[in-house]
Amino acid sequence: MSKRTDEELIKIVTIDREGYQPLAVAAAEEEIENRKLDTAKIEQVESEFKAEIEEKKQIDDKTVSSLIRFVHFIIDTIVWFILAFILASILDILFNTSEEFVMLIAYLTLFVTFIGYYYIMEVSFQKTVAKFITKTKVVTNNGIKPSKSDILIRTFCRFVPLDQVSYLFTRNGFHDRFSNTRIIKDNRNER
Repeated sequence: MSKRTDEELIKIVTIDREGYQPLAVAAAEEEIENRKLDTAKIEQVESEFKAEIEEKKQIDDKTVSSLIRFVHFIIDTIVWFILAFILASILDILFNTSEEFVMLIAYLTLFVTFIGYYYIMEVSFQKTVAKFITKTKVVTNNGIKPSKSDILIRTFCRFVPLDQVSYLFTRNGFHDRFSNTRIIKDNRNER
């Protein structure tokens, strides 16, 4: 226990007490005594840990179900295909592409609209069209707005094989897990 930080020791003897063997708790208490930690500091650290646990619980309670995630997938896929079709039509009109390039442009259009749709929407609004409809949003695991790099990682992780169905087995899919994000209910309009 001598290698543990003050905060870790306090957590062992207060918040996580039930998760440790009685001998380990006694050793942590003895180390706290040896370090002559102030009771005010112990109470402050314990209070911070409790607040952190409560905040995490609130975020977990707001995390949406797999069914909502499936609805997001269906709606966003439809929106993405519509955007890709519109862009492909515009490119076809502008460049009057020959048949040799039709497939290349089709794949390129699908890729660009996919990346653009998810990245731009989630960076700008923390939402896609489906998330607007279901009143949900993307947040980090800490419950704050994700950075642009978080969203970029999240967007590219959507290309991981089976990502589209990974949220059917857990509340957070691969792209959530790898980017340390999640989808929660957006209670901004509730009072």
